[in-house]
Amino acid sequence: MPETPSRMSALLGHRLTWPLVTLALLLLVNVVANERFLHIEWRDGHLYGSLIDILNRAAPLILVSLGMTLVIAMRGIDISVGAVVAISAAVAAWMIGGSVDGATTRLPLGVAITGALAVAMLCGLWNGTLVAGIGMQPIIATLILMVAGRGIAQLITDGQIITIYYQPYFFIGGGYLLGLPFSLFVWLGVLALLAGLLYKTPLGVFVQAVGVNPAAARVAGIRARQLTTAAYVFCGFCAGVAGLLISSNVKSADGNNAGQLMELDAILAVTLGGTSLAGGRFSLLGTLIGALIIQTLTYAIYSLGVPPEINLVVKAAVVFVVMLLQSPEFRAQVWALARRPSVSGGAA
Repeated sequence: MPETPSRMSALLGHRLTWPLVTLALLLLVNVVANERFLHIEWRDGHLYGSLIDILNRAAPLILVSLGMTLVIAMRGIDISVGAVVAISAAVAAWMIGGSVDGATTRLPLGVAITGALAVAMLCGLWNGTLVAGIGMQPIIATLILMVAGRGIAQLITDGQIITIYYQPYFFIGGGYLLGLPFSLFVWLGVLALLAGLLYKTPLGVFVQAVGVNPAAARVAGIRARQLTTAAYVFCGFCAGVAGLLISSNVKSADGNNAGQLMELDAILAVTLGGTSLAGGRFSLLGTLIGALIIQTLTYAIYSLGVPPEINLVVKAAVVFVVMLLQSPEFRAQVWALARRPSVSGGAA
């Protein structure tokens, strides 16, 4: 019997407990608002339903959040990912071009995709060089690209929205494979690759070591600077893939609005999932849950008919509550206040 309270305390203190509870509550809210929310049907060779739609629309955010997880785990931050999303989409759209009938393109599809991802990774390399090579503060280094990146994306698109007409490109963000949206396989593949590297090889230990103490990690023989740079390159790659998914889904590239505020959602998803902003601790599963929380919350807001002007306020309130519940200090204070009446009553 004495083990029960400690087990309950350990369960409530687990970093994934409250994110999972929050996700479950949001799903319940959606079920109440829409009785067909959990309904999934097979139609025209594809699976359709609200849950499938959430998993599909969350794909860009999941990808960016996975890249952000690696950076934050190493005491970094990347607030330029939204701009990199816009740059990747703009490069892909410009390189593909396409005639109105969708029959021809400026460059082959493979070249366009490779070029867009290469530019995104170069953006990550730029950030990594400023942070690890020059020693610039991560938030300042990535702020430079956050501001300049939007200008670069608009220069590529000439300040216009580039419409993409090439049909095969639409498969990336809007196609289906084995009855499921292709975007699911994209983020699942990136998640599996990252999980294999971090949990099945020494790389995960190296990342944690650099996050805890970069100087000590270098003394121990870990190439901290190269590892940090690689993390930013990977983050850029993830943002580039997200840009491909978004531009493919909407069949266009908007240098001004693509990926807008995505960096904030990604940071929220990572922190909601239990990754420490102080570095040294990360959770890929937690990041996935955090991204799904944000997307499910967005779906719930629209389902309930919440006015658009207060969407961000509602999102911020939910995130605030979850982060409070994740705080050991806050839970300890609440527990102490909850026990105080019973203690005084017992003394009487």
